[in-house]
Amino acid sequence: MRLDAETAWRLPRQKLIALIKGGHFWQYNRVLNSQKKVWFYAPSFIYHKTAYFDSSPTAFPSISITGSSCALRCKHCNAKVLNTMFPALTPKDLFELCVKLKRKGAIGYLISGGCLPDGSVPLERFIDTIAEIKRELGVKTVVHTGVIDLSMAKRLKEADVDAALIDIIGSNETIREIYQLDVQVEDYERSLEALQESEIPFVPHVLVGLHYGKLGGEFQALKMISKYAPSAIIVIAFMPIRETPMENVAPPAPEDIAKVLATARLITPQVPIALGCMRPKGKHRIKTDRLALGTGVNAIAFPEEEAIRLAESLGLEITFSSLCCSQVCEDIRRDV
Repeated sequence: MRLDAETAWRLPRQKLIALIKGGHFWQYNRVLNSQKKVWFYAPSFIYHKTAYFDSSPTAFPSISITGSSCALRCKHCNAKVLNTMFPALTPKDLFELCVKLKRKGAIGYLISGGCLPDGSVPLERFIDTIAEIKRELGVKTVVHTGVIDLSMAKRLKEADVDAALIDIIGSNETIREIYQLDVQVEDYERSLEALQESEIPFVPHVLVGLHYGKLGGEFQALKMISKYAPSAIIVIAFMPIRETPMENVAPPAPEDIAKVLATARLITPQVPIALGCMRPKGKHRIKTDRLALGTGVNAIAFPEEEAIRLAESLGLEITFSSLCCSQVCEDIRRDV
């Protein structure tokens, strides 16, 4: 049976899950078909321990250049995620923090922060310091951009950033209602254009269930991404966070997350796909992770032991890493 992305997206849930559990989507993963390998990632911003792997508490920390401040106060986050990051509010603070973290064992950093009212992360005054960090410390540096223009994308490229991460939203209603942001879907597509034109490695994220736990613009986001050449695609999922307007909203079902992963696999068979760090925990995560393997993903962040055991039973070669899962593209290239 051959599928295209449009058909898969419209399949009844029961039929789609049967295909996923049957490993039908593996045939579309050109990388997995040649390597029979899966990567499991556990960066340092969450401690992760299983019978298989004990993550490093220092290898890949996350840093917010705005501290706990964000102009948007999105309904699903309300800037709470920023509180899990190291703050560095000035370029000097950023460089000194990175030096300190490297001495403690850091081999890379995620540099992120809250957004300005236009949806961008205020990177302008930090660009020279980011370039200095790359030049002087020789570490992996991944930057979350928010909405971005060509000028800033080129400056990130000149700073030798290893990857630019960007959330892609495919619904104007979700942008207005959840992000409370006055931009359009087209602004996210222009960001993809800018990142590709700048020739910086870029890794779009698709957040499943962002619209109050329901599917909305995810398929449109994937279609936009498929027009370009990302280094990888990361699928994450809404999870309720305390003290946010959406703390009592139910997350998307594991089957809905699997649908987005399977559709991503079909629409971009040549691109590494990862199930990223943000997703519900507990039994929900166990089910999600096991279904994700059936969709032919190349990587999973913070995997449950049940998923690792399933990967073993499927005969997949397993590699563990303390880096960000956005680096799966580099890891695959190194192994080819």
